[in-house]
Amino acid sequence: MAGFRSLARQVRDPRSDLALRRYSLRKCLERFAPYGHRATWHHLCARHGIEPEDRSPDPARLIRALDELEAARVVWLGHEAGFAERRRREKHDGLRRPGAFDDWHRHVRGGHGVARCADPAVHPSAPLAEVLRRLIAALESGPGTACPVCAGTEMHWREEGGDGPAPGPVCAGCGIVVPQPVLTPGTLAAARGARRRDLASVA
Repeated sequence: MAGFRSLARQVRDPRSDLALRRYSLRKCLERFAPYGHRATWHHLCARHGIEPEDRSPDPARLIRALDELEAARVVWLGHEAGFAERRRREKHDGLRRPGAFDDWHRHVRGGHGVARCADPAVHPSAPLAEVLRRLIAALESGPGTACPVCAGTEMHWREEGGDGPAPGPVCAGCGIVVPQPVLTPGTLAAARGARRRDLASVA
């Protein structure tokens, strides 16, 4: 199975068929897709003027989309290296029990779905690398009361559903399922309360 870098080389190969280059970019998203596969593809297409179903897109647009994806991957890999080093130090010092942040981090290993979007068509508009920098800064600075990506404070609770995102608070502003470790207990409780009120009003 080809890795991310091998697939990226295929996307950039001017000798390759355009359909194959597009396919290779889609395959890159199986290795690294911060919003989840469908939402990350939708984001890249929207930002770089690619029709999602176009089998022969402009190669320059494909490469710009890949550039954005690679820049975000560099940000995330840097964070993962720092995370691994911190865990090594903690284990050396006798701290074996992982906290809530570590538990969350295990579920997004490789960066896939790190800022998963509940609706693939609703996602942040900023470049992926910038979104990840904001998210990482929030993960490293402790719980807050707003979405770390767009600073929105309106959130609703999403229950688990099939293959979709795990349960959690969804930002009404940018659409990501906000990682629970970056929010205060009161903010999480308010999001759950909004969900209960919505259910009661429907009933």
